Amino acid sequence: MCLKLKYVVAEVEEIMLVNMIKMRADYQFGAGAGEALASRGLRVEVSKRTGKPRYVYDNEGRLLATIRWNDGFMTLTIEGAKLLLKRFNPPKLRVVVTDDAAEFVKKGRSVFAKHVINVDPDIRSGDEVIVVDKNDNLLAVGKAILSSLEMLAFNSGVAVKVRRGTNSEGDKSKRDT
Repeated sequence: MCLKLKYVVAEVEEIMLVNMIKMRADYQFGAGAGEALASRGLRVEVSKRTGKPRYVYDNEGRLLATIRWNDGFMTLTIEGAKLLLKRFNPPKLRVVVTDDAAEFVKKGRSVFAKHVINVDPDIRSGDEVIVVDKNDNLLAVGKAILSSLEMLAFNSGVAVKVRRGTNSEGDKSKRDT
């Protein structure tokens, strides 16, 4: 009986973690983001040291997001960005870049303000963003350095610090489960 109770408790804890991740995603990215990330099922890995959620995977073992230890916000992977792009219509969460910059951004290079041609007006400095080309093809994921207004107004400086491009080397987005 005690062993069965342990499994029930573990199952309840997993359900609570998944629901917490979905709520965090809705808060950070907008209503519906949690369901988008959970569309292929969710599995949450907890830090052994702190006991806090650390990694979010789909049921096939693909890493969708990492949870930052300092503030609890999520950093997207390419796989997570693909799911959010399907869920939200442009320009939501997106920074659109010129064709000249697209190849560099795919390789993981930062986005400079002079190459930004459109942006979600709700993006603020520090937000997690998805970088796309004019045809809404995914190029990269990263962190906004400038606000949406600054990205369009400035002609120099880094607008988005890219964390991973679609052609970046060393992709570790799949984890054995």
